[in-house]
Amino acid sequence: MSRSRRLPTPAQPTTRGAARLRPGAASARQSSLRASNLALLASHVFASARPVSRADVAAATGMTRSTASRLADELVASGVLAELEPVAGAGPGRPAVPLTPARGTFAALGMEVNVSRMTVRAVDLAGSVLGQRVVLDDFEASDPSVVLARLAGLAGEVLALEEVRRARTVGAALALPGLVSSDTLLRAPNLGWHELDPRPHLAAVLEPAGFGLRLGNEADFGALTVGRSRPAAAHASSSFIYLSGEIGVGASIVRDSRVMHGAHGFAGEIGHVQVDPQGPRCGCGNRGCLERYAGRRHILAEAGMPATAGPAQLVAAWEAGDPRAREAVSGAARALGVGLAAAINILDIPTVVLGGHLAPLAELLGPELAAEIDRRVLAAPWAAPQILTATADEGDGATGAAWSVLEEVVADPAAFAGSAESAG
Repeated sequence: MSRSRRLPTPAQPTTRGAARLRPGAASARQSSLRASNLALLASHVFASARPVSRADVAAATGMTRSTASRLADELVASGVLAELEPVAGAGPGRPAVPLTPARGTFAALGMEVNVSRMTVRAVDLAGSVLGQRVVLDDFEASDPSVVLARLAGLAGEVLALEEVRRARTVGAALALPGLVSSDTLLRAPNLGWHELDPRPHLAAVLEPAGFGLRLGNEADFGALTVGRSRPAAAHASSSFIYLSGEIGVGASIVRDSRVMHGAHGFAGEIGHVQVDPQGPRCGCGNRGCLERYAGRRHILAEAGMPATAGPAQLVAAWEAGDPRAREAVSGAARALGVGLAAAINILDIPTVVLGGHLAPLAELLGPELAAEIDRRVLAAPWAAPQILTATADEGDGATGAAWSVLEEVVADPAAFAGSAESAG
């Protein structure tokens, strides 16, 4: 059992004679086919684990070599793809020119507000961070107008950076730790925010840049980065439960590489699964919620450490044998085991990825967490649960938010053809 490790094109419509088509219908059909093939080619390159040539794309997609070559040229010219140095093949013929996602041509703005930090990142199609700003502060029970004004200032600073200005910024997304429906944050208990539309607070910086705002749950956005180094790449694991740890504990459920949002978009609130009916009262109004045992501040308080202590300090205390640190980690592991085992039994997704503040604690939590899950998951003898670890980057929500926008470029590159040439 693995423990705590790092991780077709549409058919053309049949007609009975082109002369009967309405004017413009043939060209519209050709345009639609071109757009579909551009998307197919781009998606193949982005999903590939290595750079691929035009011939590789033709073989994989069923396009003719001439079609694949022509479409690849369009995507290179528009800044969606880039060419690497030619590679000589084993046989005769010209060297193959590998294709890869372009760097620095398109960018998206990813933003995140959580209880202890806010992050703004501009990310390109290759997954590179072109610029960022991070503020560490306490935003528990905060005034959203004040916090979002600070966020708007950071966004303005990032958009003004030279490397970001040289790219074409195609959109922005904001990750928040709570229930999100369309353009509204319904409730974020730890922030103390409810029934909030963030767009008016950010309009002054986003509207002049020419784009709107996408809103989403920070765990759902963070899950987009798991096992991937860039947007639209293949996930290392296609189905998993991603835990995003902060003061609260959020989760995202990913099946077949797609986030499961639920009927209303509220799926994944594992932090408010009750693990002890007699436990302490939670900010949501219930008692004994998972995040009251595995949230960052609770673990630090139980360990006798200040709320400002970092994961490294807790790890050091645990390694030194401090009894309070050891009991705090043990209590978090047991609570996580109860909540995650229930989720695995219901969803039949035995792979768990620890992110946020839980990632640096994975080695400490691992043994007891694994034992608790194994004991409680009915199918464990036949489908062994896995506990994996996300990156130590606590800004995954901001990165995933940016990726969610950039994946639209990959899904419909025809809509952005030629736009990179006019960027900057």
